[in-house]
Amino acid sequence: MPFEIIDFHMHPFFTQEENSASFYLPVSQAEAVPEDLRRAGITRFAGSVIVRVDGHDFAPVRQMNDHALLLRERYSGAYIPGFHIHPAFVRESCEELLRAKRQGITLIGELVPYMMGWDAYASKDALEIFDLASQLGMVVSAHPTNDADMEALAEAFPHLRIVYAHPGNFAVCAAQVQRLMRYDNLYLDISGTGLFRYGMLRYAVERAGADRILFGTDYPICNPQMQVAGVLYERIHDCDREKIFSGNARALLGLA
Repeated sequence: MPFEIIDFHMHPFFTQEENSASFYLPVSQAEAVPEDLRRAGITRFAGSVIVRVDGHDFAPVRQMNDHALLLRERYSGAYIPGFHIHPAFVRESCEELLRAKRQGITLIGELVPYMMGWDAYASKDALEIFDLASQLGMVVSAHPTNDADMEALAEAFPHLRIVYAHPGNFAVCAAQVQRLMRYDNLYLDISGTGLFRYGMLRYAVERAGADRILFGTDYPICNPQMQVAGVLYERIHDCDREKIFSGNARALLGLA
């Protein structure tokens, strides 16, 4: 593989409950994750541990963050943890952001509100947490909600770097790209639905620029090799491919 590849958006797991693969194959053990990604040419990977919670107790949220830290040790630096927050628990969430910062972690998410019992990034309580995130210079990886909510967060904190996931089909992708063009603090990761539509990546690069797009797989939900092949096959310049595969993630996350 002629390019370094950093997966900005995947979901490692410490327990089988946290394994988000639809078929629970081919990875049945957490130890298999790095090797599975290496088969696709991916040498470093970032993201959050995810599990569905009801949003009435912060303990499962904190546990996912604990497991992310344990996996960072297990994977010997290949994994860049993303921490969770929860708007129903402002004080606890802010404490987790401060813990992340002490641990050298600058990534929040991927946040997945629909799995966590909340639904808006621009609610009063969520904005209080993101205010601290902005002050700490963190990066937010966020599952899309709706146009108004996503744009309200971008406007509220113009210095908070936000990476919205999943280009989606044409109308959704076009809206995502338009947002990139309007807000300098927004980025798009190409995980999940979207890249399989031939020409999507070139469309985004030509309009918003390769500096605003990050490679992601949503592994183990999605096949990582398909994402790699999609980027390699698109009619874009190799210098843009390099930015998408790893350069932009390095810059955003301050990787050596």
